[in-house]
This record gives sequence, structure tokens and C-alpha cells, in this order.
Amino acid sequence: MTARTGTATRHTRIGTASLLTAAAIGALLVPALPGEAQAAVPLHALRIAASKRGAPYQYGAIGPRRFDCSGLTLYSFKRAGKRLPRTAAQQYRHTRHISPSARRRGDLVFFHYGGHVYHVGIYAGHGRIWHAPKTGSVVRLERIWSRGVWYGRVR
Repeated sequence: MTARTGTATRHTRIGTASLLTAAAIGALLVPALPGEAQAAVPLHALRIAASKRGAPYQYGAIGPRRFDCSGLTLYSFKRAGKRLPRTAAQQYRHTRHISPSARRRGDLVFFHYGGHVYHVGIYAGHGRIWHAPKTGSVVRLERIWSRGVWYGRVR
């Protein structure tokens, strides 16, 4: 092997290392795609709601230590960077309505009787929600217990 070949090989290796470094740095500088950023907010809100496990239910409470159902969703999404109206019915009107087959973790689950929305939780996957159920209970993960639900995605 000649010095010239060795030098060429060394430059090629340095060049390759520089390209890999530039590619890695470039990957850090490229912003997330719009869909990825939008998916991150509901998942962050879901994690925030889960972190409130065991917080007592209190009618009208919006956190950070006590919640009612819509107070938990409002608090969780606000901390994740999205604003929601105060009540479950207002939150339903504020979301993009989706089918049960399109639901994803972090979507809102609205319980209704007829046309009246009376409860809301955050979909956790596998037919479960994080929610603040009622007086005397605490924020918890629970199975969806009714077929009377609608789904909404926070915009």
C-alpha cells in the first residue's frame, strides 16, 4: 500500500465521518413534520392526566390538585399547549368529531345521553380512559362502560 493510497483512504474515512456527523446534526435541526407535532400534544396531555392519578374529584375544579371531568381534560391539554373550553359539552363542540375506528390515544371520549354530553375523559387505548368520575372518587384509569360515547380530536 502506498502512502498516497493510505492518504486517500484516510481522507475518505474522514469525509465519511464528517458526512455522518453532518447528517446527525441536520436530523436534530429539522423540525417535526406537522402530523408528528400534532400527535405529540394529545399524547402529552394523556401523560399529564395519568400523572394526576388519585387526585380527588371536586365539582368545578380545574386542578392542579382536584378535578372534575372537564377540568381534568382542560388542565391536561392546557399544560400540553392547547386550549379547551370549560365544560364537557363545550369541549365536544370545540373538537373535530371522529369515528370510533379512527380514535387514537389522547383523543377525548364524550359520554352522552341522547344529544346531551354529560362526561368526558381522555382515551388511553384498549377501550380505557383517564377521567375524574364523580364526587367521592379520584382521577383513575377505567374501561369505557357505555356505548353512548362520541369521540373528538383536539385541533
